[in-house]
Amino acid sequence: MTERTREERDVSAKTKCVLAYSGGLDTSVILGWLIERGYEVVAIYVDLGQPCEDREAILEKARRCGAVKAEIVDVRAELCRDFAFPVMQWQARYEGTYLLGTSIARPLIAKECVRIAHREGATVFAHGATGKGNDQCRFQLAAEALDPAIRVLAPWRIKEFRDLFPGRTELIDFCEARNIPVKASKGKPYSSDENCLHTSYEAGLLEELTTDGYALVDFGMTVSPQEAPEAGESVSIDFTAGVPVAVNGRSLAAHDIVLELNAIGGRQGIGRIDVLENRLVGMKSRGVYEAPGMTLLYEAHRLVEQMTLDRDLVHLRDRLSPEVAEMVYYGFWYAAKMDALLAFIREAQRPVTGRVELKLYKGNILVKSRTSPNNLYDAAIASMEGGGSYDQTDAEGFLRILGLPGRVQGQVRPRGCD
Repeated sequence: MTERTREERDVSAKTKCVLAYSGGLDTSVILGWLIERGYEVVAIYVDLGQPCEDREAILEKARRCGAVKAEIVDVRAELCRDFAFPVMQWQARYEGTYLLGTSIARPLIAKECVRIAHREGATVFAHGATGKGNDQCRFQLAAEALDPAIRVLAPWRIKEFRDLFPGRTELIDFCEARNIPVKASKGKPYSSDENCLHTSYEAGLLEELTTDGYALVDFGMTVSPQEAPEAGESVSIDFTAGVPVAVNGRSLAAHDIVLELNAIGGRQGIGRIDVLENRLVGMKSRGVYEAPGMTLLYEAHRLVEQMTLDRDLVHLRDRLSPEVAEMVYYGFWYAAKMDALLAFIREAQRPVTGRVELKLYKGNILVKSRTSPNNLYDAAIASMEGGGSYDQTDAEGFLRILGLPGRVQGQVRPRGCD
């Protein structure tokens, strides 16, 4: 039996299904389609701090559409504390740029959906990720790691579903015919994904590389740098053992720190990027992202590390950081290697305590001051002036030892200088 036949057989079964439900275009259509196929659907809205959504209206829409149950699961604190902050401590950026705001959230969504599936006696976990994207990998790899017996249902990988909905126009028509309200429109058909960490924009006109993404997108978290205030703004961020704990001297919970920095960074034009990235499934895709709060945290954290971590440890972390970014981007959060890497970063971050003051000006982040009780910087040693415990005479022997292999090799294999 082929994989496609198995999927088509599964989708015809009448059983209970947990749907990761955002209330957006794709999951609104999938909810109706699953119900029409005979599924009892439990719609789960995982609250990740989506900044631009009416949660109760989304649940009411799911109920009106026929979900047997619809509920909100608030994981905002967990998302920031246990997922986003450890990734930030790794300074992990996929392909050097993307702060992984969507990628980080997917294993947490899967975790909650699997947990509720167990509670509700559901054997199927459905999601709205396409068969071309990364999210299908993140959802399935996470769900099956948490429960190897769970059946993951991805309608976009089923030919019958794709035949019904070959494009966004058909999805929108489906919703209009059933009076299902959605934000997407035929006139501006790009897709967005938002949580408290960031908002991403893709598809539609953004698929054309000649389209100016910054001009096209209706950003929800940031103003453009050109529109930011002329005066700029200063902000201080405190860290304890690598964890952000206060903004402008005020102690805040993890989620509130991100929200506060989103507001500050957003009004100063911080954190917009336009990326052409390599998906796990092999194709390139274009995304426009905004992440004002996390951009500030990454930079402030890096500045505290410069004071508090020794060279070899930072360089080791930096060599491993792309590996962590790839694992998060690909969906391998619940993996033995990730467990070990998270344990490593917890230990490595123990000295990373201090305060950084930043000056924000029209999309730019400038450091004003930094202090730490664990500061390894010694001005007397580093100064070009005389004094301190560093004796420059010692450098003579140091360089003789350091250069020994090169001198020996130079005698055997002369490089020449002609």
